[in-house]
Amino acid sequence: MTTVLIADDQPLQRLGFRMLLESQDDMTVLGEAPNGTEAVRMTAELQPDVVLMDVRMPSLDGIEATRRIVTAGARTRVLILTTFDLDEYAYAGLRVGASGFLVKDAQPEDLLSGIRAVATGDAVVAPSLTRRLLDAYAHHLPAAAPTPTDPQPEDSRLAPLTDREREILTVIGKGWTNTEIATRLHLAESTVKTHVGRILAKTGSRDRIQAVILAYETKLVK
Repeated sequence: MTTVLIADDQPLQRLGFRMLLESQDDMTVLGEAPNGTEAVRMTAELQPDVVLMDVRMPSLDGIEATRRIVTAGARTRVLILTTFDLDEYAYAGLRVGASGFLVKDAQPEDLLSGIRAVATGDAVVAPSLTRRLLDAYAHHLPAAAPTPTDPQPEDSRLAPLTDREREILTVIGKGWTNTEIATRLHLAESTVKTHVGRILAKTGSRDRIQAVILAYETKLVK
């Protein structure tokens, strides 16, 4: 059973989400939060598997609420809900530790499959859409200091990776799916999944989306 907390300042929106989720045999709604402050408090109290997190809310917005939930070390995964699929707030949400994002007018089956994916530790955003998001907001990434003569020191987060794992992290950042990686690098898909799992563990990435962001931040992908 996947447990969900709904965080949204619109009562009708919360009601719609609740009716949809509770129509599923494998989901239950633990509560509803009308703002970010309550979302943080209720997450700590109820420990849901997933929080459906609206961005624009009074008292505390969804981005800061997400940051506080992730920083607290909760096992809860956060799924950001946005108005537009390339909303800058979606990028901010991913940067602070959200496990994915969906648009509010997504099809019901997409929302349900997204919640199930996030609950199992997977990423919701399709690799191609992740690439679009990061391409659109790459200017938010920290700029490297200009060093015309000396090479930049390598980011320490890459140090534990083998050459193969670094190669796979690079193409993950480019938006390749596991199937594409297997085909283009001539590997079994099960082997790719093993490599991806090791990359996440070694780099401390919560999920595939965080690995994509890491690939950009460490300049493996530009």
